[in-house]
Amino acid sequence: MSDRMKKQAEKARQAADTVRARGNEQQANRLETYADRLDSGKVVDRTDEVSSLLGRILRHR
Repeated sequence: MSDRMKKQAEKARQAADTVRARGNEQQANRLETYADRLDSGKVVDRTDEVSSLLGRILRHR
């Protein structure tokens, strides 16, 4: 898991705490599920691959 995904999972958990405190349990559960998926490795970080691909496309114009 990349550092970027770890940070994203942490932010999702913080957001879940915030929305739960405001009374929105359903949204908090969605955010926690997303954070769990990030932590489990079920989500693949393709950011670097996409950046590289776009860079190659733009250079060949």
